[in-house]
Amino acid sequence: MDKVQLLYEGKAKKVYSTMKGDVCVVSYKDDATAFNGEKRGIITGKGEVNNRMSNMMFQLLEKYGVTTHYVEQLNARETLVKSVDIVPLEVIVRNVAAGSFCKRFGVQEGTILKSSTLEYCLKDDNLGDPMINTSQILALELATQEELTKMAEIAAKVNQVLTEYLDKINVRLIDFKIELGRYKGDIILADEISPDTCRFWDKQTNKKLDKDRFRRDLGEVEEVYHEMLDRIIHS
Repeated sequence: MDKVQLLYEGKAKKVYSTMKGDVCVVSYKDDATAFNGEKRGIITGKGEVNNRMSNMMFQLLEKYGVTTHYVEQLNARETLVKSVDIVPLEVIVRNVAAGSFCKRFGVQEGTILKSSTLEYCLKDDNLGDPMINTSQILALELATQEELTKMAEIAAKVNQVLTEYLDKINVRLIDFKIELGRYKGDIILADEISPDTCRFWDKQTNKKLDKDRFRRDLGEVEEVYHEMLDRIIHS
């Protein structure tokens, strides 16, 4: 599928229109950012890892009834997806305390939460993607109550499916961020599922297998991205 026009370029991906209006091409980049763009770098091969891993995760979720934007992988870095209107919210699910959750609530990293938490952030780089609650979302008309209910249901299902799947390859799903889009009157899963958007820890050692290695200068960044993909490929 030929790319026609660059529609959007974000921190990790480019999105192009095609001659067929209801599908787009997503091209994954090796660029890496952290702390709302304050830290920047390159993770060699990240684009290829995130492209392939996201597509495998989307296909897995489709088997369990989660509708996604995935259509077809085109090459190592590019995938054909449904053209969706992205809801300007990040939906975050946490199973174990880590990252900003620890800082906000004074909880030790690694604390297993009694129940999974659901958070929303406004997608706005200029504002630093601030947290937003459901009443504020409704007041600003960012989503309807029906859409919020559907988004919460999708997030819970993604958490259940991925937690059970990753457990089989000795990986703990600490937390993750998803984005959703409007497509033909429905809310569907979009964006990506990768070490960029999830925290993955080895089940035995708690070794971090995600973007935290870049954020915290832990080293072995490229290696853990490829390790996560290898675990999934050979599962």
